[in-house]
Amino acid sequence: MKENKLLSGKMSTLVWSLGLPMIISMVLQALYNIVDTAFVINMDPVLGVKANLALTYAFPIQIIMIAVGVGTGVGINALLSRYLGEKDVEGNQKTVGNGIFLMAVIYLLFLLFGIFGSGPFIAMQTNDQEVIAMGKDYLTIVCALSLGSIGFTVYERFLQSSGKTTLSMIGQVSGALTNIVLDYVFIYPLGMGIQGAAYATIIGQFVSLLVVMIGHYGFNHEVKNSWKSLIPDYPTIKAIYHIGGGAAIMQALLSVMMLGVNLILGTSQYSPTLLQGSFGIYYKVQQVPLFACFGLSNALITLVSFTKGSGNKERLKEAYRYGVIASLIVPAVIAIIYEALASQIATIFGLASGGAGEDIVRVSTYAIRIASISYIFMGFSVGMQGILQGLRYSLRPLLIAFLRLAVFIFPTIYLFTLSPNAEILIWVSFIISEGLTAIITVFVIKGPLKKSLTSR
Repeated sequence: MKENKLLSGKMSTLVWSLGLPMIISMVLQALYNIVDTAFVINMDPVLGVKANLALTYAFPIQIIMIAVGVGTGVGINALLSRYLGEKDVEGNQKTVGNGIFLMAVIYLLFLLFGIFGSGPFIAMQTNDQEVIAMGKDYLTIVCALSLGSIGFTVYERFLQSSGKTTLSMIGQVSGALTNIVLDYVFIYPLGMGIQGAAYATIIGQFVSLLVVMIGHYGFNHEVKNSWKSLIPDYPTIKAIYHIGGGAAIMQALLSVMMLGVNLILGTSQYSPTLLQGSFGIYYKVQQVPLFACFGLSNALITLVSFTKGSGNKERLKEAYRYGVIASLIVPAVIAIIYEALASQIATIFGLASGGAGEDIVRVSTYAIRIASISYIFMGFSVGMQGILQGLRYSLRPLLIAFLRLAVFIFPTIYLFTLSPNAEILIWVSFIISEGLTAIITVFVIKGPLKKSLTSR
């Protein structure tokens, strides 16, 4: 039988061979919302600006949806990688079965929210009835038909846990391309507006789910499937959320941060609607480097968890070393690209022109150019979260997320909204928040690294 590459492969190569497909996969996931926003905001000079606000107000729930799915997937990934490293077939089967069970439960919860909670959630953030109607339509569709998104995050982890990250990447690429094509067809030739963007996203997600399911059941032979394992098993579910619960909360904090910043910007005396609209665009553009860092972090979870399960401390030390290096390189490359192309990226969201569109392009350019400096700090912190999760720590990664997404960002961005130069200064908040978090992360991870390398 061929030896698992995670057991004997060169560590510097494994970090990139596992990481790059996950990075590409996560970046493509971020592109769903970028593509939706770009097509929607350009469908009409006036209506497009309101539609962008509707997407901005709906986005926190989409982040929570991703958070719950990814958090559950992280727990599945870490647990399954551990059982594969230990060659525990029974634990392997129970993890897969309970992962599928949890997928069904999570979908049911978002189905109910989509039906009953979409309208009130959008109305909480604005009094504009046209924006509320568009936001409700979009959010109802993406929640009520979210099985594709949630299912993909679970099945891709089955593939990633055994090192088959290329198959999960193929699934994400297939869905993203489907979404891009259908976004254009539904919004422009068919004139379906914001509902067209929602249906394009949903169909793309189901295409991704179908591809990874084929990959799992057809090629993922190391991961065992059993109908009996679909029966809920409390110890397995508890083990999944011991790690995944913290990861879900970490991701959900992105939603808290976006909702909180939206509310703070709404209190500004200086063009609150412009600031909110620009922040909505920037935050989706920022998902590319952020999700790239999450992709690498997910690879480190698999690599560190598997290596810890195999008991090889020398390889574990190598995983740390190359993980840190990669966590700095990936966001640095994206930051350089963003700095060079800031105005061109912002212009994508203002092709319909009009005064409001030109203002959004201008402020979004400030946002991209200034805040991209923070990406290298962000990459380090997120990468270290992945290593801690691979070591089966849950509270320390959560602390890091809480610092960067709440403790530092809210007070700094509020102070800058008081300035007449708020449209420039608020983006400095991200540099301050990520920089302070990265410094503290060095101390947060020091103890666990030392313990994992010296314990028997």
